[in-house]
Amino acid sequence: MAILRHTRFAPVVALFAATALVAGCATSSDSADQAPVTVTVTSTGKAYPGGYGKSSSAAPPTVSRAGNYRALAAGFARVAGQTGNTVGIAIAPVGGKAVTALTLGDKHSRVAWSTIKVPLAVAAERENGQSAAETAAIVNSDNASAEALWASLGSSTEAARAVTGVLREGGDTTTVVPSEQRRAGFTIFGQTVWPLPAAATFTAHLPCMPGTEHVVSLMGQVAGNQQWGVEIMRTPTSTAVKGGWGPGESGGYLVRQIGLITHRDGTQTAVAMSAVGSSMGDGIAALNSIGNWLNRNVARLPRGRCAG
Repeated sequence: MAILRHTRFAPVVALFAATALVAGCATSSDSADQAPVTVTVTSTGKAYPGGYGKSSSAAPPTVSRAGNYRALAAGFARVAGQTGNTVGIAIAPVGGKAVTALTLGDKHSRVAWSTIKVPLAVAAERENGQSAAETAAIVNSDNASAEALWASLGSSTEAARAVTGVLREGGDTTTVVPSEQRRAGFTIFGQTVWPLPAAATFTAHLPCMPGTEHVVSLMGQVAGNQQWGVEIMRTPTSTAVKGGWGPGESGGYLVRQIGLITHRDGTQTAVAMSAVGSSMGDGIAALNSIGNWLNRNVARLPRGRCAG
């Protein structure tokens, strides 16, 4: 996988980050002075087009790891409660699945919005090669470019099948990308219902799947409209993200993010998180608070490597 640029958030986003930085001061029970929780992964499954690629599973938790997870859960609850928003997160070691003990906060299954552009881009690149539309869809979260990628896969039924297939390869065994518009005025694929644990598992497999290096590299170069949440972390060697946002059907505003955190030893952690607030700004501020919490507790996060 290519070395990713650790981006700096743009001034417009800094307004949201500043609020979160003030609210997210560390406490003695929310510090990062713990030994890293490392997961050794081994190859399982089949390479594309069947199986999960070079995916893997984590060993059963040890007492020390369980203690770290309890501390993370307690810290998350405090920070999430301070945001005043409905916040959820799922965390997975790269190569593994979402850790049940680290699937925290909001458990409601919500629409993917633009985070689903990641498996869409993978499917389109495999079918048609790299393109300017792929770059714009990931880096700028451009909807017209994403629609072009969708159309390049054939009919809506064929496109839905192709993107769902990428999700299956990435370890997501349940999510189905729709083939018909579910909500007027919005993309078909953006209304995919993508639970956070499924999104975290897919993100954890993403760098291990063949033919995904370019998409992951683009996630490390996102524009200012996505430089929040995981992107404001300073401790990791690099981060790579895809954001998504949109209005709720019955009020409120949903902001989502999937992200890869590359640690200094080369291991990685995958994250999927969301916030529901009164506006996009509220959601970004909430996810910035979670990003600061992740940064303070980076040594506690489960981490892994792709096999091979």
